[in-house]
Amino acid sequence: MLLTNYRTLGKSGLKISPLTLGTMTFGEDWGWGANAKEAETILNNYIGQGGNSIDTADIYTKGHAEKIIGDYVKRSTIRRDQLVISSKFYCNMYPGDPNAGGASRKTILQSLENSLRRLQTDYIDIYWMHAFDPFTPIEETMATLHQLVAAGKVRYIAVSDTPAWKIAQAQTMARFREWTPFIGVQLEYSLLERTVEGELIPMAQDLGLGVMPWSPLKEGLLSGKYTRENKDQIQSGRNLSRIKPALVSESTYLLIDRLAALAKEKASTVAAIAIAWVMARKGVTSTIVGARTVQQLEQNLEALFITLTDDEIASLDQLSAPILSFPIPFLQGGVWHLAQAGTRVNGLDSVVPDILPRNENEVY
Repeated sequence: MLLTNYRTLGKSGLKISPLTLGTMTFGEDWGWGANAKEAETILNNYIGQGGNSIDTADIYTKGHAEKIIGDYVKRSTIRRDQLVISSKFYCNMYPGDPNAGGASRKTILQSLENSLRRLQTDYIDIYWMHAFDPFTPIEETMATLHQLVAAGKVRYIAVSDTPAWKIAQAQTMARFREWTPFIGVQLEYSLLERTVEGELIPMAQDLGLGVMPWSPLKEGLLSGKYTRENKDQIQSGRNLSRIKPALVSESTYLLIDRLAALAKEKASTVAAIAIAWVMARKGVTSTIVGARTVQQLEQNLEALFITLTDDEIASLDQLSAPILSFPIPFLQGGVWHLAQAGTRVNGLDSVVPDILPRNENEVY
């Protein structure tokens, strides 16, 4: 597979690369990340290989990431229209101002104008709601986004890090009111974060939303640099300060061992195998990969050339099986069969599950 193996995002005609370049690492304003020169080299490398999907947000390095992208496109010979540039609104860039963050009409409009100025463009291809705002009616958010699409300042809209029930509400409302619907959903998805398989991904598939995973390496834990051999050194240092201690467990190291074995068999890297697993999941359109150096970008792009067999995927699935929340375990326990008990559907025999009341005193 190449970056030029474009696919459409959700129910739209927008074509994007199978790997999207994430830019949260652009700028050193947070004390880490790539400086402007290195970031532009990363952009040049990604686009030079046919990549067209660039993901950023107003909050990334306090707006510097957007400015780096804008400066790069302005100075280069690349046509702005050949790129799919995404940005996001929601996070508060001005602490103390209650209207500088969230998903209200006032916030969206001022956030968009600021992003357009930093990106030095007159439109954004995909404008993402970065997270769920419980204080703003969803109809206010959706109506405002629809107006921005109608005005030509935004081409498509999408949503990130929001509960499935709220996305479904927004999507249903948009279709009934003939507003612009979301075409994609961003969510954390990796071999160490699979709880999205409970409701978010099935929702996305049912509503026609393209899934764009972020953190496929779980904040670097699946990058290949964390192994049993340096376990004590890692856990006593500051490298895992952002990672939940519960994740650095025996089950995690069993998974890393399997990734390392596959990487050796395929003459690749642990990171590439982990990303390839995410890319192969149902519903996934494009996976976000970030990089602080060109070398890191190239290592991540190796995932494009990895093909995992069914058995290899099954082995990784088994080692990373998630514990899903209610009602998924309850439904999987047999309730889905109740509607067709004793019949054959899609080639499968339905059976009466054990969860049915065993006597008249039990309550179902």
